Amino acid sequence: MAKPVWAREVSLDDLHLHSKGSFSDLLGIEFTMIGADFIEARLKVEPRLHQPFGILHGGVSVALAETIGSVAATCAVDIQRFRCVGQAITANHLRPVSSGYLHARASPFSIEERSQVWGIDIRDDSGSLTCVCRLTMAVISR
Repeated sequence: MAKPVWAREVSLDDLHLHSKGSFSDLLGIEFTMIGADFIEARLKVEPRLHQPFGILHGGVSVALAETIGSVAATCAVDIQRFRCVGQAITANHLRPVSSGYLHARASPFSIEERSQVWGIDIRDDSGSLTCVCRLTMAVISR
């Protein structure tokens, strides 16, 4: 079993409540699992998220990755003292998706005092990798 990385106990209900009315809520991102060192979420692929050629717009995958990675980073710090903000994200789109769900998992590469690096894998319903992202977060004092 992996060593827990969270600074406090967090539930799926907490994550959903915190994202209510935000961009992630607008997109329809649903948090589905919290492990000792990962968070998972899913997003339904709908025509409103397609680009003109009928496949998912790549920016949606990036938004999903940054959302889940930012949430994970925030769960790994004392939120009374720190906040996490995105510094950089890279994405490699590996295969197109037109329907079903995207399933994303954020896991840390590095959690340091002032920065964090997260890897986010996004898969389709069949488990095929559709996008891989690396997210760097700055940890700043409140």
